[in-house]
Amino acid sequence: MANEPILVVDDNPLNLKLARLLLATENYEVRTAEHAAAALTVLETFHPRLILMDIQLPGMDGLELTRRLRADPSLDAVVILALTAYAMETDEQKALDAGCDGYIAKPLDTRSLPDVVRTYLDRQANQPRQRCPTDTQ
Repeated sequence: MANEPILVVDDNPLNLKLARLLLATENYEVRTAEHAAAALTVLETFHPRLILMDIQLPGMDGLELTRRLRADPSLDAVVILALTAYAMETDEQKALDAGCDGYIAKPLDTRSLPDVVRTYLDRQANQPRQRCPTDTQ
């Protein structure tokens, strides 16, 4: 399944570079954004199957951006995985409550990231995300 589109949203340029390299090596088509506004601009012309979403973004944080994306029915099928250095169970629940499909702790595990991404993409292909009543505005 080469060239599947992925968007990585992270305010750390090194994290963006690392994620792009790891995923491009696996033949994913990767775009990046350093903040929420840049992500929204990318999404005007790029339609990812999966978004790696940093929770701690400048300005609008990743949770708010996820809520906005989940309010758009055209993005229902997009898998959103939260990325955060915070590893508290409550942080994972906040990400899930905002509409994220999963949670990846930082620092990124260079060995497992491509496999984790593939697992979520495969799961989404077999079981499309269902909108919850709380997903609508």
